[in-house]
Amino acid sequence: MNLQRSLRVAAVSMGLAFSSAAALTAVAQPRDEVDPGQAVSETVVDIAGWVIASGDNRGLPFAIVDKGAAQVLVFGADGKLKGLAPALIGSAKGDDSAPGVGDRELKDIPMKDRTTPAGRFLAAYGPATGGQRVLWVDYATAVSIHPLASSNRAEKREERLASPKPDDNRITHGCINVSAEFYDKIVKATFAKGGVFYVLPDEMTLAEAFPGYATPSLLASLAQVAKIVSYNAATTPPVKSPAKAPAREASR
Repeated sequence: MNLQRSLRVAAVSMGLAFSSAAALTAVAQPRDEVDPGQAVSETVVDIAGWVIASGDNRGLPFAIVDKGAAQVLVFGADGKLKGLAPALIGSAKGDDSAPGVGDRELKDIPMKDRTTPAGRFLAAYGPATGGQRVLWVDYATAVSIHPLASSNRAEKREERLASPKPDDNRITHGCINVSAEFYDKIVKATFAKGGVFYVLPDEMTLAEAFPGYATPSLLASLAQVAKIVSYNAATTPPVKSPAKAPAREASR
């Protein structure tokens, strides 16, 4: 990694160490595909710190999807940063999925409904049409994270993913696209047995997107944070693979 990338990884790790009141360090060389000029937002650091401090990930690996910056950060179950990369997301801004969108053909999804929903999702590998197995982020709405793939060259997905700015990264029908290398080396390896995805909102407040969220404080102890968090481990369902494929393609 070059100096700017190294400093960015160090900054994320230091921010987590402070915000979660826990001594966290990055892995030796996390994969960094984000343009050197792009920073990681303080909101991402705050959310990661809250997840780790509160144990909201329930001992599972987790990812944070920053729609505004078009970035995905992947963490191990121990809170160590494994990698960060640019991503393509839903072409329409919005934090909810339209009713029944998961059962529609791609051609039948209007532009306004091509959103990547915000919130906390239990992700797991499961079957899709065509005999595929994909990592479903939100199975109910058929939102998955998968390697960059598009049969429509006019969409210029490769060029959008490679551009240094996030403004042109909204192009999908709702799914999250990352490079094939990042998917194979980071996403697939980390989430082989499932995990938790935190998708930051476009318009909702963080508290609306993540019930129980509390901004970590430098002076907060783990016990204090735990008192604020409303999630209950006993009510969190286990990560299970979907029982059946949705009615349309996973790659969108």
